[in-house]
Amino acid sequence: MRDEPRSGCAINAAVEALGDRWSLIVLRDVIFGGRRHFRDLLVNSEEGIASNILSSRLKALVAGGLLTHEEAERGRRGTYSLTEAGIQTVPIMVALGSWGLRHRPTTPELSVRARLLEEAGPSLWKDLMDELREVHLGISRPNPDRPLASRLLQEAYERVMAESA
Repeated sequence: MRDEPRSGCAINAAVEALGDRWSLIVLRDVIFGGRRHFRDLLVNSEEGIASNILSSRLKALVAGGLLTHEEAERGRRGTYSLTEAGIQTVPIMVALGSWGLRHRPTTPELSVRARLLEEAGPSLWKDLMDELREVHLGISRPNPDRPLASRLLQEAYERVMAESA
């Protein structure tokens, strides 16, 4: 990842930070899949990311300020955490998912979360971002009485899986 963008264009700067598909997939898996360790990201990738590509993307995401990496003691796993900049990609992910629903073939199982996020709108995105801040940054959710957004997304996925079984 370059230190200086090629131009002063905001879209260009975002594309340089997020523009390759594997970086977006890694962020998706951290945000929506709760995957925070290298092995988890590698083994549970729907798209089958190669270990060398995953390693380079994680390094780029850390260098770009979207993730942090806590080195582990010997015999333990290092943990990746979203930064505030990484958390603020949630609306981008929602927009990409909405576009994909309309313009690309998808499966009910793997598109149900995108559909729910699109239909529920910004209040669910905000709840998800607050939850991510709690998990990754240690900042308590401002509305702890509200249902966990991740739980709502998981329950929607489980319903679709049960219906298709």
